[in-house]
Amino acid sequence: MKSATRTAGHCGRFFGAVLPCGLMLIAGAASPAHAAGCAFEPQGEGRVAEILDARTFRLADGREVRLAGIEPVVTEKARRASALSAILAGRDVTLRGEDDTPDRYGRQPAFVFLASSETLVQGELLAQGEALFSGAVTNKDCAAVLTAAEAEARQAKRGTWADPSAIKNAESPGDILAGIGRFMVVEGRVLSVRQAGATTYLNFGRNWTRGFAATISRRMVPAFEAAVTGVKSLENRRIRVRGFVEARGGPRIELLRVGQIELLGGN
Repeated sequence: MKSATRTAGHCGRFFGAVLPCGLMLIAGAASPAHAAGCAFEPQGEGRVAEILDARTFRLADGREVRLAGIEPVVTEKARRASALSAILAGRDVTLRGEDDTPDRYGRQPAFVFLASSETLVQGELLAQGEALFSGAVTNKDCAAVLTAAEAEARQAKRGTWADPSAIKNAESPGDILAGIGRFMVVEGRVLSVRQAGATTYLNFGRNWTRGFAATISRRMVPAFEAAVTGVKSLENRRIRVRGFVEARGGPRIELLRVGQIELLGGN
């Protein structure tokens, strides 16, 4: 598979899920949609009765299920929900996951497989460019499958990736600030890494108060130190970060998981 080969070839660039090269090759051995890497413990099954939004649906028995590991594309909401409907409407599904504890809205998070084909719904949406990898998946095999599916869509400019503005430029903080509260993907060069109190700042702009920055809390620093040769080594590196945008002076994305950051080529 051509896209799998490209993804494996970029193996050294990814540390978002702390993925050794072998795992990237395993993930690429099959279609991202057929994701054995996300085959966690069964959490039940059922028939889809209603699509509620771009990543949530209701089963015939009344359970509401939220697709884990992805974030919806926020524009063209009707079309994005339609993308999920095209895959799931009226289908029998199997739910899998590491934890089936409902969220505060009573929705069960799960990795969802079509019962007839064992196709991973998250993988399908990512490969179509109809969703974004959340970066929150800690299982290395599953994270490798999801990042590969997103990379395939990005390289083919499918779905949201057909829009050049899908990835925000870290040097244009105004464009990022326009998306306060939204999940965004941002690329740029880290100009400095500095600590202030209990927070480490990856600064992408020379004006620290107005430019874009990614932040790492003190409790999360050890995880990032384990993923790279010191957070300080990110200075002058081009990276891609993803997460929810906040405004604290300039735009900020808090890095809560190592999977939210990715090294880019051309450093």
